[in-house]
Amino acid sequence: MAPESDNQDISDLDIAQIRTLWSLDPKITFLNHGSFGACPVPVLEQQRSLRAQLEREPVDFFVHALEPLVDEARQTLASFVGANPDSLAFIPNATTGISTVLRSLTFQPEDELLTTSHEYNASRNALDFVAQRAGARVVVADLPFPIQSADQVVEAVLKQVSSRTRLLLIDHITSQTGLILPIEALVQKLAVHGIEVLVDGAHAPGMIPLQLDALGVAYYTGNCHKWLCAPKGAAFLYVRPDRQDLIRPLVISHGANSPRRDRSRFHLEFDWLGTLDPTPYLCVPAAIQFLGGLLPGGWPELMQHNHQTVLKARQKLCEALQLITPSPAEMTGSMAVLPLPEQFSDSRLPASRLPTSLQNLLFDRFQIQVPVIPSPTSEQQLLRISAQIYNTSEDYDDLARALVEIYAE
Repeated sequence: MAPESDNQDISDLDIAQIRTLWSLDPKITFLNHGSFGACPVPVLEQQRSLRAQLEREPVDFFVHALEPLVDEARQTLASFVGANPDSLAFIPNATTGISTVLRSLTFQPEDELLTTSHEYNASRNALDFVAQRAGARVVVADLPFPIQSADQVVEAVLKQVSSRTRLLLIDHITSQTGLILPIEALVQKLAVHGIEVLVDGAHAPGMIPLQLDALGVAYYTGNCHKWLCAPKGAAFLYVRPDRQDLIRPLVISHGANSPRRDRSRFHLEFDWLGTLDPTPYLCVPAAIQFLGGLLPGGWPELMQHNHQTVLKARQKLCEALQLITPSPAEMTGSMAVLPLPEQFSDSRLPASRLPTSLQNLLFDRFQIQVPVIPSPTSEQQLLRISAQIYNTSEDYDDLARALVEIYAE
């Protein structure tokens, strides 16, 4: 995480004022930023302005204005994630990025494609699809949860490596368990074996600092609509220069046979997939600037604030529910996950109310929006809380009181 800031004390009153910059329903305690993000009003206004520009003269916009606008947005994003802009392409979401890479690569029968038991379901489905088509085998490294250290992740993954392992697909920050996984260590250790790594970084941009070029990873995809708070439909695919000739977009369009020599084939193909609304991509610089301007310390302070907020909230819930902290602070960003107590499986809380019905119960009765997720490692249900700058300490007090009331029924 970012280093400690000199200005960590932000009052709930200040945060409540910041929240008005989002259009979130004030009657809802919103603790689920991690699922779809939430776009601030000033960024949405920028999107409306761009859409108006597009519709005033669509031909001029798409034919003349769009390319330099995309290049400008890509440059800003590249600086933020520590990448050469030549290695980045805009895509609508990280799920698209995972399928783009997996369906571009060629695998042979008996190849082994490695992943973990915490892998995001959509990405795992894409991995299963390409494995079945090629006759390859998916190998799963079982990660514990609760977990004591990142070393357990490295050990579990390396234990499953064989001479047939061709690729590791892994989350940077797991969706189900909210863990920051040790990507840099894994990339370095797997490189010794000639194994490439495809990172699903859906939650990483805006939650933790990124330096993609220094990471050395072959493929990385991340969302901009989550913790960067860009409009929905903004994400990126990073492909290391030596791998770009292999990766083709899911949609093959005009760039495939363009005679242009002033741009890379990678950008010619990915930057024009057909007519679509490009404004989510073009708003990424506005989102980076807006979020980075909310606190005096900019993005480092914002990331650290959200990190500390979620740690305090997790501790509050652990005390209220008499739980043990399930993961170290250094493996936590701005989402934290707690295994729910066994009371949720006894007769006082019928199985028909688990897991999604508990989420519905919290929403319908208490107006709290927070996800309840099946555990990948046990029969327990997991509660995942998010912390964005608009969340106050009272939000987590409300959740703790609601859960205690449900347990008492």
